[in-house]
Amino acid sequence: MTAPANFESLLIIVPAWNEEGAIASVVREIHQHLPGTPVLVIDDYSSDGTIAAARAAGARVLPLPHHLGLGGCVQAGYKLAWELGYNYVIRVDGDGQHDPADIPRVYECLRTTGCEMVIGSRFVTENGSRTGAVRSLGIRFFRMVLRPILGKPVHDPTSGFVGVNRRALDVFRGSFPLDYPEIEALVVLQRRRFRFEEVPCRMRPRTTGRSSITAFKSLYYVVHVLLGVFVNVLKYDSRFHRAPRGKGNGD
Repeated sequence: MTAPANFESLLIIVPAWNEEGAIASVVREIHQHLPGTPVLVIDDYSSDGTIAAARAAGARVLPLPHHLGLGGCVQAGYKLAWELGYNYVIRVDGDGQHDPADIPRVYECLRTTGCEMVIGSRFVTENGSRTGAVRSLGIRFFRMVLRPILGKPVHDPTSGFVGVNRRALDVFRGSFPLDYPEIEALVVLQRRRFRFEEVPCRMRPRTTGRSSITAFKSLYYVVHVLLGVFVNVLKYDSRFHRAPRGKGNGD
């Protein structure tokens, strides 16, 4: 997809933890498809050469003083983007699995639809993307759980290829799920009556390293996220149904 000449008020954030082998090619590829668009790598206290590789490739780097995990890393990027006045932020993972050629599609949907979040989805159309058996079962399970909560289907609820606008930034800079943020973030936005859309994107194999998600961690992920989803649902439902002060007492 050909990139527009001007990506107005757009910041690309790349959370990274020990991605020395991949981060430089990720940054260079983003610059290839979006020349002149700022790229911010949020380094989650890496112990390798991630920071040096990112800077050498032309990215700005926000080094975190401690390892915060993915959610804390993404929230740090969102808070900085808000403070710097950006209207749109698109997150691309630092392992090379997301294709920067798809970023213009995510941005265009954000800009033209006015929705608060756009998900780059592997499954909204048949594009050849595949996942392992355990992860595929988890995705199908969360589709089923989220359908009645969100009021519409979501094809790729665990995708980390996500764009948000300034209204979503305003929410997430103050509160953001820490461990496995993608699914809980959808619920938080829905409870505020915000909208999301999905656009087709391809997922590529990792360029280096290996995923840290084991079978045990997959089970932990399901339990942890389910608890987070239902806590958010109960929290926002209780706020919505709470009676205003002074009502029902003659005032």
